[in-house]
Amino acid sequence: MINITTLSENTATVNCIAEWGLSILVDVDGFKILFDTGAGSSVIHNAQIMGIDFSAIDKIVLSHGHFDHTGGLSDILKRRVQKIDVLGHPDIWTLKYSCSKEYGDRYIGMQHSRAHLEGSGAQFKLSKEPVWLTDNIVTSGEVPMITDYEGIDANLFVKEGSGFKPDVFADDLSLGIKTELGLVIILGCSHRGVINIIRRMQEITQEERVFCVVGGTHLMAGSDERISRTIEDLKKIGIQRLGVSHCTGFKASAELFKHFPDAFFNNNAGTQFSLPFS
Repeated sequence: MINITTLSENTATVNCIAEWGLSILVDVDGFKILFDTGAGSSVIHNAQIMGIDFSAIDKIVLSHGHFDHTGGLSDILKRRVQKIDVLGHPDIWTLKYSCSKEYGDRYIGMQHSRAHLEGSGAQFKLSKEPVWLTDNIVTSGEVPMITDYEGIDANLFVKEGSGFKPDVFADDLSLGIKTELGLVIILGCSHRGVINIIRRMQEITQEERVFCVVGGTHLMAGSDERISRTIEDLKKIGIQRLGVSHCTGFKASAELFKHFPDAFFNNNAGTQFSLPFS
């Protein structure tokens, strides 16, 4: 049995609070993985509302080094007694910025130092390659850019010395779960493209069937062509459940609902469901 609980997201159900970011708790037959930690306070509040005990979590996985996916980590660690493995890519520690004429150069990376987090109980296990957490649960590792229509935001950079270079998001990590129905894929922000991520997971697991995809698809600023071609590929893949979050955006969500009316659902803070699906 797989139980999925969304603890932090841009929108929320009754009694939960919304906050820009994402955090999803995945329970696979009692093995609990916290995938991302939101931006800050919402994950703690919502966990209390839903009766989630952070001390019962077995692993934490960080999808990438942006504040809205990692900012709640420090407070979560404070609510534990034992140390815990925190998996991610080495590039989570790069100095990540959003640069634009309108808002200037804004730091959007990790909010706490590695030393602080390790002192609070984090045991970082960083790898560029896929990591199998169990026989059926694996991280994506680095995701190749295969499609010709999925690109990375032009306003996102990494600071090196006194200059900036484009962030290629080598740290864009997702979680894959092999089930009897096919793959269940948990997305963080899909900076390298949701279809590229799905293809990567199919390659790693040697499982072509994709039953469920949940999380951020990063289509909020996607062109009409990108959204249309993403939908075409999702149809070819044969996805059965599609729960979108965070960076999907209203326009893309509306299009996805139109083309996948039976599969689509809004996955917001407070959403809880079990697979196959209930």
